[in-house]
Amino acid sequence: MLKLNNINKYYNAGTVNEMCLFQDFNLSVEEGQFVSVVGSNGSGKTSMLNIICGSIPVDSGTIYIGKENITRMPEFRRQRRIGRVYQNPAMGTCPHMTILENMALADNKNKPFNLRRGTNKKRIDFYRELLSSLGLGLEDKLQVKVGVLSGGQRQAMALLMSTMTPIEFLILDEHTAALDPKTAEVIMELTGQIVKEKRLTTIMVTHNLRYAVEYGDRLLMMHQGHAVIDKAGSEKASVRIEDLLERFNAISIECGN
Repeated sequence: MLKLNNINKYYNAGTVNEMCLFQDFNLSVEEGQFVSVVGSNGSGKTSMLNIICGSIPVDSGTIYIGKENITRMPEFRRQRRIGRVYQNPAMGTCPHMTILENMALADNKNKPFNLRRGTNKKRIDFYRELLSSLGLGLEDKLQVKVGVLSGGQRQAMALLMSTMTPIEFLILDEHTAALDPKTAEVIMELTGQIVKEKRLTTIMVTHNLRYAVEYGDRLLMMHQGHAVIDKAGSEKASVRIEDLLERFNAISIECGN
């Protein structure tokens, strides 16, 4: 279980430009839940992910994974338990390394570094098998540098690499936003398949309302650092895209837009 308790976060605190991002924000995510998160720009979606992953510190409050307080745990240590896929396909892979080298790098996550070859030849067939499951032909391009691949191919690799080793949470930060519609559909289908097969606790931020409705068993809508909609189980299953649009429009009118 993931718990955020009474989280407070300010930017430019004590100045005329002070902005309150979160004030006494609370969130609990049960083990195995797939949470879809929507909200307008500046609502706190990505900042929430950054707080969970340790990319930005909190001013006060606590963060727990299970019974362990990770509030002051550095980002690199949290990454041992969290897999993250970013909006930019270039951020999840190393462009100047080959597909094989990228796969080996991901395979060695959380393992001690010592003087040995970066690629274990005995694992190559395993990498081919994993890449074959993507259906993109990458299993036959192991010596190709990742930088020449398409955005969709790189994002598929990033998703695969982030879940190669055992993790407790998968964080998806608008991971289809930079892709064309057809490729985005492929990545979302792959996402659903991986989350289901590995039974991963997942938080997905998306601007695509259809994905938010169709994927996951819980839906949050963020606004000004608060969850204005929080539906799970059968309640989430009954949410329609029109319901979300109606709430977005109400918020927009409330804000004077």
